[in-house]
Amino acid sequence: MLPVIYINLDRDLERRQAMEATLNHHGLPFERLPAVIWSALDDVSRARFYAPALNQRQFFRPLADGEKGCYVSHLRACEHLLASNAPALIVLEDDVELTAAFIDVVAAIEALPPDRWDLIKLYSRRDERPAATVPLTGMHQLVTYRRVPSMSNGYALSRAGAIKLLQHRRPFGRPVDVDVRYWWEADLRVLGVLPTVVNIGLSAEASSIWRDGRPDRRWPQRWRRWSLQFDYSLRNAWYRHRQVVPSGVVQPPLR
Repeated sequence: MLPVIYINLDRDLERRQAMEATLNHHGLPFERLPAVIWSALDDVSRARFYAPALNQRQFFRPLADGEKGCYVSHLRACEHLLASNAPALIVLEDDVELTAAFIDVVAAIEALPPDRWDLIKLYSRRDERPAATVPLTGMHQLVTYRRVPSMSNGYALSRAGAIKLLQHRRPFGRPVDVDVRYWWEADLRVLGVLPTVVNIGLSAEASSIWRDGRPDRRWPQRWRRWSLQFDYSLRNAWYRHRQVVPSGVVQPPLR
């Protein structure tokens, strides 16, 4: 089984207990990766990870400290993988629920050649309309997205994907889940699993990022967001032909 880590703030004890109970219920070995608190980083580290000028070009508002810490935590997951001998890693946030098929899907992903993909999303929306599909297990498909969905709450990460993220996303200017949607900037080969095997848990309503609530969007920010969404649609359509599911490499797991 591929190694599993979950990202969790030291102060979020209830989430930790709930997540470990879930993983133990599924019989999964796992490690906890302490999440990064942005304010605890020194000025040099902050400048290395987050670029306000890049943020102004790429996003419609400055990132909150919680978003910055979240992004750095996911980059630390990349470092965690590269410091190991594992070919790939399962990364989970601490506010998810796993379906009964989670283990079968992870076993099937482990059987894939790790040099054919960079990141496989384990969470997908119910109304997903994939561009292409191939069998992954008897009940699940490996898909190429028409539009890569947001959410970074659960995914498989290959060593090649970790290297690309560390090379192209330091510094960053968008939230981590938004940045993955711009896969062409880092030449990320992003695939997904349908139906989903990671669901949003009840604890997600009490976000670790927005403890004080999301800020209101002013009209300039709304206009900027709409323009960025339009630009994304154009660029995604232009590059979409580069996201191809490799054929003939996916085999259902033997059970």
